[in-house]
Amino acid sequence: MIKEWATVIRWHQGRALLRYGASSGCGSCSARGACGSYVLDKITPEIEHQLEISIDQPLEVGQKVEVGISEGSLLRSAMLVYLSPLLGLFLLAGILQANDFSQIWVFIGGMIGGIVGFLLAKKIAHYWAGEAAFEPVILQIGLPPTELLTRTEC
Repeated sequence: MIKEWATVIRWHQGRALLRYGASSGCGSCSARGACGSYVLDKITPEIEHQLEISIDQPLEVGQKVEVGISEGSLLRSAMLVYLSPLLGLFLLAGILQANDFSQIWVFIGGMIGGIVGFLLAKKIAHYWAGEAAFEPVILQIGLPPTELLTRTEC
């Protein structure tokens, strides 16, 4: 399970809008020099994302929740997004190359194959959208900000 803490921005009738930032652990490993995520984080360090999720329990603005998604779902989604266009590109370009078409037609065919692969991935993603395995779930709910007490005198 991939987990991330998020902050509630809004809750209305069973739908919560959550805000979460980049992982705080990024940059702490020894692969910083060769890591693409580390480089992108340095270019745009203030990126925050929003997610809308259904939850029956009322939440308050500013409340922290832990959101999770299964590794298998994340891996299948990543493979769909990255491999489908790549397979389409190589498949159509390879077929045209094997049939002795000129290089310009192999190039155009590869581009068309990549676009068809992308459209196929989009269609499959739309089909998967209804599956519960691809929906993030709330694992933990923190205390509301109004419940936290702070002591000002010593």
